[in-house]
Amino acid sequence: MTAKPIRVLIIEDHNVVREGLAALLKVADGLDVVGEAADGVEAIAQFRKHQPDIALIDLRLPRLSGVDVIERIRMETPHARFIVLTTYDGDEDIYRALKAGARAYLLKGMTSEELISTIRAVHAGKSYIPPAIAERLAERMGAQDLTPREFEVLEHIVQGRSNKEIAAELEVSEATVKTHINSLLGKLGVTDRTQAATAAIQRGMVPLESLRKPNS
Repeated sequence: MTAKPIRVLIIEDHNVVREGLAALLKVADGLDVVGEAADGVEAIAQFRKHQPDIALIDLRLPRLSGVDVIERIRMETPHARFIVLTTYDGDEDIYRALKAGARAYLLKGMTSEELISTIRAVHAGKSYIPPAIAERLAERMGAQDLTPREFEVLEHIVQGRSNKEIAAELEVSEATVKTHINSLLGKLGVTDRTQAATAAIQRGMVPLESLRKPNS
């Protein structure tokens, strides 16, 4: 008896990338592309419609992020299996995606053989994280989590705002802002605001494209 093909849903907002993935997987033995989605809301609808065995998903999507999509779908379908396929290797991105329930995390520079073997491995109940990604994740797991307010302050720091401007925005005193900054510097393992901003961007804690312009 011939084994049923692995049914795959591709969630990717860039048309060329999505079409390229679909073309690649459609000619692979034992794989069947059952649907495609270009944004987070469409991804949920397509998953509900097709109930795929595996969903390939990017983290940066219009309307809903990849992490949000994973979390929402897994609330409805706990056994749903996701493979993150992205250009982002910040340890915060990795941590949030895996915490949401992703079973594998691949960067878009991977080979077609690595992608196909990962799909088959995840379908078989396994997880896969490349060694370099695993190292970043280990570093993240050893770090202390920032509080929601510390994340707010960090975002303002990345935007280039002064302590006075942050205090006015958050409606707290400058002394309180300084306390939050000292705390987040320690948790990030850095010594000043510039290093904090750099670490936040490199680790994917504050994505550049989500930031408002200063004083906007």
